[in-house]
Amino acid sequence: MKYVGADLHKKSISLCVVEVADGKRRVVRRQRYACQQVAAIREFFQALGAFRVAVEATASYEWFLLLVDDLADRAVLAHPKKLRVIAESTRKTDKIDAEVLATFLALDMLPESYRPAPRVRQHRVLLRHRQKLQGRITGVKCQLRHKLANYNADIADLFTDAGQEHLAKIALSVADRFEVQQLQEQWHLYERQLRQVDQELAKFAAAAPAAEQEAREVLDSIPQVGVVTIDVVLSELGDWRRFRSAKQVVAYAGLAPGVRESGDKRHELHIGKEGSRLLRWAMIETAWRFVTHLARWRAVFERLVKNSGSRKKAIVALARRLLCVMFSMLRSGQAYRFAAS
Repeated sequence: MKYVGADLHKKSISLCVVEVADGKRRVVRRQRYACQQVAAIREFFQALGAFRVAVEATASYEWFLLLVDDLADRAVLAHPKKLRVIAESTRKTDKIDAEVLATFLALDMLPESYRPAPRVRQHRVLLRHRQKLQGRITGVKCQLRHKLANYNADIADLFTDAGQEHLAKIALSVADRFEVQQLQEQWHLYERQLRQVDQELAKFAAAAPAAEQEAREVLDSIPQVGVVTIDVVLSELGDWRRFRSAKQVVAYAGLAPGVRESGDKRHELHIGKEGSRLLRWAMIETAWRFVTHLARWRAVFERLVKNSGSRKKAIVALARRLLCVMFSMLRSGQAYRFAAS
């Protein structure tokens, strides 16, 4: 069996082949290609015979795995951060990244990263694009409000029809009017694109397999949880069955606080923020809706504020609890149940 480490960059890929024979490992071949040499890369792997391959979970790994998946005995996506820790703590490994990957793959010591299924990847593309559009809309609106504030003419309902009529009547300078018109065009464009991506997401949901449809129905039973939140949770978690506990889900979302212990002293640090930013944002936004509209959750929030002395810490803690509830519901398949009065 041959073990191949692929050090993938934006424009090039370095390959190292390690062979195991009689319990000994040796490098039998090294090769470097431009990423555009797709045919040559595939020919390289076709000539290897039986092999396993590993590549780090970089931003653009998918094209490579799709290229060699059908040839490999096994294709492994390596976790960059965990691999770095292991590599730096082991003295007998080569400094070359591709050889490190191949060596740890041969030793069966490679920390793996989750590789989303094709449907999950498509779901994430749509959701993350939607989030970017929403951010651009917010940015344009802030620019328009700032512009009107310079004329002491900002109003609460600026982005209604009446507000736009108000904007048209303000005596802006020629340059400011030009900028405002361009910003209005951007706003209308992004709003139109947002409606289009929402329609695409609706079609995507309608074509969901049975298991996903059931998960959607379970999450939809939670008050104050809408379609966007459901989409974010399902797309960012992917196959939620891969998590063994709610603790792992919380860590994945970057909502778990760090802890520093020394002797009998214990000090909680800020949350890690190393997981899914979009999932973390969705949970915190949903937590605020719970606080505003649901009395029981508001009581929990107020108690957390009292204990922590911080509204910010309290809302993060509440978001953490909410995510645990969602995960528990997904595992059990049971709808949300209101507590007895």
